[in-house]
Amino acid sequence: MTVSGLRVLVADEDHAALDELSRMLGSLGHEVTSHAIRVADVADKVARDDPDISIVVVHEDDDHALALIDEIGSYASGPVIALTQRENPEFVAKAAELGIAAYGRPREDTAVQSAIEVALRRHEEVEQLTEKIDQLEGALERRSLIERSKGMLMERHSLDDRAAFERLRTFARANRRRVVDVARDVAESDFDPPPV
Repeated sequence: MTVSGLRVLVADEDHAALDELSRMLGSLGHEVTSHAIRVADVADKVARDDPDISIVVVHEDDDHALALIDEIGSYASGPVIALTQRENPEFVAKAAELGIAAYGRPREDTAVQSAIEVALRRHEEVEQLTEKIDQLEGALERRSLIERSKGMLMERHSLDDRAAFERLRTFARANRRRVVDVARDVAESDFDPPPV
């Protein structure tokens, strides 16, 4: 299934190429929301239009294109694509370090559409991985908090590990609270759940 109807920010220093790519994107069913030409304009345009995807077209000025990619990547919530007519592995490597999600050539509309679809898939994968990492970090943080509060109860009451956890869990169940919330109370205050 071909993706269409995206809000696309196009960044290019060449006005003629910008217009041509905008027409191509329009014929693919996308809406070009802005034409960010100068690096200084990027933040305002991204904030105003919140594009689904951003495309930086590279001509001769690699440094300018890299600055645009970096700036757009800092503000945009969607993926960034680099399009260039020439082979330039060094540029692509630098752009990848700055976070481009896809790379392509703007010669044909099918190549541009393919780059968009690859970028969207990669962006979705990164979002899912980020969410999973956040979940794992949250789980580790909760586990650390529970371990710390168990240690405090063990020290206060000469309990073993199992008895300290059972005290937390029993109090949590009796009061319809999560164990981690009771553990937070123990770790952050002088709260002491009563013995089991």
